[in-house]
Amino acid sequence: MGSNGEDKECNISVVRDEDWNKVVVVNDVIFKGKKIVWEDVERYLKRYVGEFYKIADDSEIIFIGTELPGEYTGSVYTKRMHGAGEKAKANAAQIIPEMIQIAQNGTYENNRKEKHNRDAKNGWYRYDTRFAMPVYNDCGELERYNIFKARLLIRHSSSGKKYLYDVVQIKKETSTSCQV
Repeated sequence: MGSNGEDKECNISVVRDEDWNKVVVVNDVIFKGKKIVWEDVERYLKRYVGEFYKIADDSEIIFIGTELPGEYTGSVYTKRMHGAGEKAKANAAQIIPEMIQIAQNGTYENNRKEKHNRDAKNGWYRYDTRFAMPVYNDCGELERYNIFKARLLIRHSSSGKKYLYDVVQIKKETSTSCQV
């Protein structure tokens, strides 16, 4: 769904960079413009609710719960974003399944806030993932791809299930390129 509300199939692929690490490539930027309309991103994310995906690296199953769309678009982290990082997060909504599937380096951490003791009774996991977004020149022609690192924030509920909670720590890489 683009910022005008219409559905659009996106062109996604998983490639390997020069160091042979996986990168999810988004070829269609659907959330465009100077200002991201986060309500449109939230509406887009709702399509994943009830789905689950397996992390290839460790075979963990990650569920998508009802809190993801609101947290992803309304978190303190998201509200502080601007520029390329903000557009990258908005458009990464298209590749949630693939970002989960290529995630690596899962690490556990205890709850930091009292309010999380109910929702994430068993703590949190963070996984590394990477994705690439196209950069177009003034004529609308593809110039290059920017590669971003990100962390998937996974809450471990009292039921034992793991739920994607947010995508955070999105940082543009400066010296990595990918073959597309």
